[in-house]
Amino acid sequence: MQKIECKLTVFFSDPFWTGVYERVCGGELTVSKVVFGAEPRDNEVYEYFVLNWHRLHFGPPVPVSEASKAKANPKRIRRAAKKELEDKGVGTKSQQALKLLREEGKAARIEKTRLRNEEAEKLRFELKQRKKKEKHRGH
Repeated sequence: MQKIECKLTVFFSDPFWTGVYERVCGGELTVSKVVFGAEPRDNEVYEYFVLNWHRLHFGPPVPVSEASKAKANPKRIRRAAKKELEDKGVGTKSQQALKLLREEGKAARIEKTRLRNEEAEKLRFELKQRKKKEKHRGH
């Protein structure tokens, strides 16, 4: 049985509210970013993730060191939860995963644009050749 840890951080990134969903599975962290727009309420955030879970696009995995966790003291857990609520923004591992996701999207866009440009160039060349042949056909 494999342990999966999930964490959702919602923060204000001017001008929108953003949610970062972190998932640690098998020592690898994957991240998905969602832009909410206006400030979402807790039930709206929960409902969004329940209804749109299958549509989330998680980026490439980033290795995470697994610290051996013994059964933690409830007071310590409560303090850690309070500290995370006070903490602003996203952790560095999440930022790395988001950066990888952006780079992956950028590479895909560049490749798609390159292929489209090559196809357009090929069509222009064929049209030019066809026009050239038509000019010389009657002579």
